[in-house]
Amino acid sequence: MDVSLQAHRPLSCRTVFQDSRSILKLKPLTGFCPNGRYSSWFKGDLTSGASCKITASSADFSRRRQKKVSGSRPNGPGPKAIVPKTPVQTSVPKTNQRNTGDKKGFASSTASVVGPKVDEKRIDETSRKVEESSSPATGRSFQEVENGSIDKCIDIDKKLSDEASLKLKLEMEEKQRIEEIKRLTEENFSRGKKLFVYPQVVKPDQHIEVFLNKSLSTLNSEDDVFIMGAFNEWRWKSFTFRLSRTNLKGDWWSCQFHVPAEAYKIDFVFFNGKDVYDNNDKKDFCIDVESGMDAFAFEDFLLEEKRKELEKLAEEQAERERQAEEQRRIEAEKAAQEADRAEAKAETERRRKLVQELTKKAVRSVPDVWYIEPSEFKGKDLVRLYYNRSSGPLAGANELWVHGGHNGWSAGLSIVESLVRSEEKDGDWWYAKVVVPDQAVVLDWVFADGPPQNATVYDNNHRHDFHAVVPKSIPQEQYWVEEEHQIYRKLQEERRLREEAIRAKAKKTALMKAKMKERTLRRYLLSQKHIVYTEPLDVQAGSMVTIFYNPANTALHGKPEVWFRCSFNHWAHRSGPLPPQKMVPAENGTHVKTTVMVPLDAYVMDFVFSESEEGGIFDNKNDMDYHIPVLGGVLKESPMHIVHITVEMAPIAKVGGLGDVVTSLSRAVQDLNHHVDVILPKYDCLNLSNVKEFQYKRSYSWGGTEIKVWFGEVEGVSVYFLEPQNGLFYAGCIYGCKNDAERFGFFCHAALEYLLQSGSHPDIIHCHDWSSAPVAWLYKDHYMHYGLSKARIVFTIHNLEFGAPFIGKAVAYSDKSTTVSHTYSKEIAGNPAVAPHLYKFHGIINGIDQDIWDPYNDGFLPIPYTSENVVEGKQAAKEALQQRLGLKTADLPVVGIISRLTQQKGIHLIKHAIRRTLERNGQVVLLGSAPDPRIQNEFVNLANQLHSSHGDRARLCLTYDEPLSHLIYAGADFILVPSIFEPCGLTQLVAMRYGSIPVVRKTGGLYDTVFDVDHDKERAEAQGLEPNGFSFDGADAAGVDYALNRAISAWYDGRDWFNSLCKTVMEQDWSWNRPALDYMELYHAARK
Repeated sequence: MDVSLQAHRPLSCRTVFQDSRSILKLKPLTGFCPNGRYSSWFKGDLTSGASCKITASSADFSRRRQKKVSGSRPNGPGPKAIVPKTPVQTSVPKTNQRNTGDKKGFASSTASVVGPKVDEKRIDETSRKVEESSSPATGRSFQEVENGSIDKCIDIDKKLSDEASLKLKLEMEEKQRIEEIKRLTEENFSRGKKLFVYPQVVKPDQHIEVFLNKSLSTLNSEDDVFIMGAFNEWRWKSFTFRLSRTNLKGDWWSCQFHVPAEAYKIDFVFFNGKDVYDNNDKKDFCIDVESGMDAFAFEDFLLEEKRKELEKLAEEQAERERQAEEQRRIEAEKAAQEADRAEAKAETERRRKLVQELTKKAVRSVPDVWYIEPSEFKGKDLVRLYYNRSSGPLAGANELWVHGGHNGWSAGLSIVESLVRSEEKDGDWWYAKVVVPDQAVVLDWVFADGPPQNATVYDNNHRHDFHAVVPKSIPQEQYWVEEEHQIYRKLQEERRLREEAIRAKAKKTALMKAKMKERTLRRYLLSQKHIVYTEPLDVQAGSMVTIFYNPANTALHGKPEVWFRCSFNHWAHRSGPLPPQKMVPAENGTHVKTTVMVPLDAYVMDFVFSESEEGGIFDNKNDMDYHIPVLGGVLKESPMHIVHITVEMAPIAKVGGLGDVVTSLSRAVQDLNHHVDVILPKYDCLNLSNVKEFQYKRSYSWGGTEIKVWFGEVEGVSVYFLEPQNGLFYAGCIYGCKNDAERFGFFCHAALEYLLQSGSHPDIIHCHDWSSAPVAWLYKDHYMHYGLSKARIVFTIHNLEFGAPFIGKAVAYSDKSTTVSHTYSKEIAGNPAVAPHLYKFHGIINGIDQDIWDPYNDGFLPIPYTSENVVEGKQAAKEALQQRLGLKTADLPVVGIISRLTQQKGIHLIKHAIRRTLERNGQVVLLGSAPDPRIQNEFVNLANQLHSSHGDRARLCLTYDEPLSHLIYAGADFILVPSIFEPCGLTQLVAMRYGSIPVVRKTGGLYDTVFDVDHDKERAEAQGLEPNGFSFDGADAAGVDYALNRAISAWYDGRDWFNSLCKTVMEQDWSWNRPALDYMELYHAARK
């Protein structure tokens, strides 16, 4: 609806609303006239055709409110619509307010445009001052005139003259305003237009008056008229005001309200306060606000408001958490105090019974053996304890000592004194001067031939010790009350020190993890610097960022132009993709660059490159796109829901590395604020001791059987256990049944059926190896179009040696497929299972769980250590390892081998390395077993030979021993991994976590994670790392010798250098921090 208002003469108005009956309830309203007492509503020449544009909004108010809104009804009340909620109330200054008696709390604005609508109070005041100024000054003295009072009077007269001029100007402007409004009402009525606004050009942060001709509205028969609206497409500051009838010619009603500074549009409807509406034929009314924000600026304003709101909420949440933590601390302290009191009471009772028994046995002396002088004594007294050396085993001793305590040795060794020969007593009597302990009821002691650290012969009364009653001890009840209190205080102090140590250790652990994560993120951002990077490196929301790109290393090499195509939030930002930008040469000559503004609501930046504005050839990072995290945004990424369908999970159902990956990857992705579930068979051999909150969930029918669903948490990850009642998983094992393919195929189908029947809609279904490969094709063939359409399939190959046909089919059906290292992905790229699908095949290195493998919090080690005290920590672990295995405790290089003994692991190289280490005067420790009995027997025979010939330097432990594995990782100087092929390998990663140097064969993940100190410096630098080990090519003895000899020589020849290398490898991050980011990129690419 367009209403054009034409003026007949130029007019400059200053509008003053002073009707005391107006009650405005629009929030927030900081004042009636925000720019001063008088606010200019209109400036300009109205004869030039200035107009107020009132248009119909494209939005449908009735749909927004989800209530019925009808159009006009002939011969009846206005259209029915919603009954408004209690309106947003906004007030104007109290001088403009009056209790109007309106019902329902609506704001009321009563308008009357007949007669001058001016600031009467100010005009009256002006008139009074003018009148006073016309009177002659009286009573002035000559001295006053001489002091300049006449000049002051002149200034006052001038000021009053200005006030008089202002009064006249105000009266004129108000008269012109009223005339203009009268003209507009007549003009609009004659044109059949029912609505106009004054001033005609609406600007932000001013007051306006809306006029409605009720006779032309669907509300023509209603007694009350209200306006209900909001600003900026109904998104900002809603309001409701009552309109008041004016005394203008015709049935004109009006109200006044304030337009906030943030407004670019006013949206509104009229209604009767109940259910009859005039909503412009369901299109609503709208007025554009000029010279203020536009829609984009308003979006940024909202984001800034959102940021402030989030900061406030975060502060409030932090305060609530602090209070909750304080309450938990208080409750825990109270419970601990009660436990300490109970323990003190129990300990006191135990000691009381002991002392009572001792008291019964205690005597004051034993003839010819010992006695005390004086016979009557009490606590703190100095007494002489006499002993007949000839009475016992110390008859020939040159020295005599008493080692004593009291009350059943309750305070430990508290009396140590040497005895001297008595010159006063006949016979072989010796004595010691002893101070009786203050709280002693019974004295306890033995005699010895030396002080506590040097004594070899004791007289301990035939292993019953000596006991004497303290004759004048304090009353027993009083003693035990004090004893209990002392025990309680001691327990409290011990607990306090223990808790402080735990808190300090936890704080240091968290700090180390945070620093490592920060370093890894930085390394992640720099990992592609040879292709793309940003300045600044840390991209902040709401700031400018420059992108540098080197096309020489991409598909755009040699192209005359490079175009940058960008968006945010995984290409889903509200503003859509930015227009393509042509990149310009950077200063360094090899890169091109462009600059973009990062919006406030961005959390990730997404981009690709092309050869032209229209597209053509693209560099989209092998269909993964480029992504850079954005920090400090007001929005956070919505959590993704990932479900792993797997047959292994550490530590409850672990056979190989697959179980470790499922658990650790799930935890790492959860740490990135995503939701992860695992679906696992409920084997009868599960280790349920590691499952928390284990409980029956539900059951469902499928495949001709009932399937029970159990739930629990494993390492903080939600796990659903499927237990089919057909007995397929009552086999006592995970693998090894003749019908494994049938068992796992049934499980895969049952898992998808559970997701369907439970109403779950995951974003990603992640399956692993041949055992859960059927998930990929079962989903696409049977579930994708029948209720689970949201999910995308990601499939990971952990080892292509098993189940290649199943793996090939899963790769074909998956949306994205991966394997566990970049090099292994290249090694198997030619395999028929993978080769046709390289466009969606990616290598992502595995990580290790830094909470499980952590030398600073490892209970299997003698002392905790970090990179700061790695030498001390590893030395203590080496000594503990040597002692446990019966090896010679000596400063020798120790080579550790922790492996399954299979051909894949290079067992012929392991045997050779053992002999080479012994030849170099080192020690070797092997932990592992062989599934093949023949290989196991070979190593049993080898162990017998070595234990016989090199028993002090070789130990082969042919079994599984978790605590011993931790001790080997910490105590060994080197960890050998000579695998023939190794998709990823975790052994070398754990070794570096514990400061042990890996010695590996260059294959698969071993090549991707171990950088030779002599040959791989540049390759390491490209990954943002330093060299960290020794490696070799080939699969023969010469290759092993080349790496192992260099390693052992480095240990012998450069101990300081070697120790610094141990520190370096400990500080490298081989956790899931980086792989989790890579997997999240893959998940997003699968959903793209």
